[in-house]
Amino acid sequence: MTDKPLSGLRVIERATGVAAAQAGRLMCQMGAEVIMAEPSGGSPLREAPPLLPGGQSALFTYLSLGKRSVVCDPVGPDFQKDLHKLLAEADIFIDDTPVADRTGLALDEATIAREHPHIVHLSVLPFGAFGPKAGWKGDEINLIHAGGEGFLLPNGLTADLFPDRPPLKIAGHFAEMQGGTTAAMAALAALWAGQGQFVDASVQDANVAVGAFAIQRFGDGSVEHRLTRSFKFGGVIECADGYVELLTLETRQWLGLIELLGADDWAQDPELADEVGRSARGAEINQRIRDWARHRKVEDLVAQAQTLGVPMARYNAPEQVLTGLQETARGIFATIDTPDGPVQVQSLPFRFGPDALPVRGTLASLGADQSILSCQPGRRATA
Repeated sequence: MTDKPLSGLRVIERATGVAAAQAGRLMCQMGAEVIMAEPSGGSPLREAPPLLPGGQSALFTYLSLGKRSVVCDPVGPDFQKDLHKLLAEADIFIDDTPVADRTGLALDEATIAREHPHIVHLSVLPFGAFGPKAGWKGDEINLIHAGGEGFLLPNGLTADLFPDRPPLKIAGHFAEMQGGTTAAMAALAALWAGQGQFVDASVQDANVAVGAFAIQRFGDGSVEHRLTRSFKFGGVIECADGYVELLTLETRQWLGLIELLGADDWAQDPELADEVGRSARGAEINQRIRDWARHRKVEDLVAQAQTLGVPMARYNAPEQVLTGLQETARGIFATIDTPDGPVQVQSLPFRFGPDALPVRGTLASLGADQSILSCQPGRRATA
C-alpha cells in the first residue's frame, strides 16, 4: 500500500502559467509522477518573481517541487515525436498552450484524442478553450477582475480607511491558483470515469464559481460595489495590537456583544431590538465598536467575546498563520530544503487519513530527467 493516493499515475505537464502548474503541483503532492515538458530555455516560471536569496524563483519552487523535467522544445525538430512518446505512457496531459498554436504543434483536442485515446487531456486557459475569448491572454490582474472579485476590493475597513483607492488585485496568484485547483479536481474526476477525454478548464469560470460575490445579488436588481460591500456592522475591527473580525447574525450574539461592550443603552433602545433596526444604524454601531476596541488587546478581547458567545476571532497576520496552533497541528505548512536554505511551503489542503501527506521531492534542474525519452515503450524510467 502506498502512502499517497495518486502513486503510479503519470502526468505530463506543459505549463507556462501558474494555473496549469498548480494543477500539476496538486497531483504531484498526491503522489503522481509529474513530468514537466519544458522548452530549451526552461519554463518562464523558473524566472518568475519573487526570488529567493540565491536567485531561485520562490513561485517555481512552490509549484514544481518533486516534479521531473524533460526538455521538449516546440521549435525543435523532435518536439512532436518526443512529446507524443511521453503522452503514450501518461495518464493525464496538462497543457496551457494557446488555442491558436495547438493545431500546428499537434496538441489540439482532435489530435490528442486520436493519437492517445486513453489520456485525460486537461486544457487550462484563462478563459477556456471555447468561446469568443478562448484566444485571449490573461495575467493575474486580468483574471481576478474577470472573475468579479477585483471590482470589490478594497472593501470593509480598508475602504473606510482608504476610500480613494482604485480596485485592487489580491497579492500573489489568487485567481490562477483557484483555476489550477479546480482544473486538477476536474481532471481527476475524468480519470475516475475510466476513459480518456478532453477537460476544458477556464480560470475565469473557476473564480466566478468559487467567489460569485459580484453577481450574487443580481436577483434583487442590485449590484455589489466595493464601497458598499460590508457587513452593516462588524467585520474587521482595529485593536491596540492587531485586528479582529466580528460577525453577529443572531439575536443572542447581539446580546452578547452588548454585554461585552457594556452598552446598556443599546439594550434599552427599541430601534435596536431587531436586525432591520440594527442594520439601519450600522455606521453608528461600528463607530462605537471601533472606538471601544482600539484600546484593547486582541487576545483579551477575543477571549472575552467567545466566553459571551460573540463570534470574534483574531485577524491573523501571515506570520501568525504560519505558527498558529491549529495550523501547526494539521501540518498545513511543511519545511523543505532548497539551494537557498529551508523554506516553508503549504502542504495539501486536505487529508486522506489522520496525518497530512508529506511534502517530498527536490527541485529538478532543466532537463534533469532527459533519460525518460530513451526508455522503451511500456517501461518507465524511475526517479
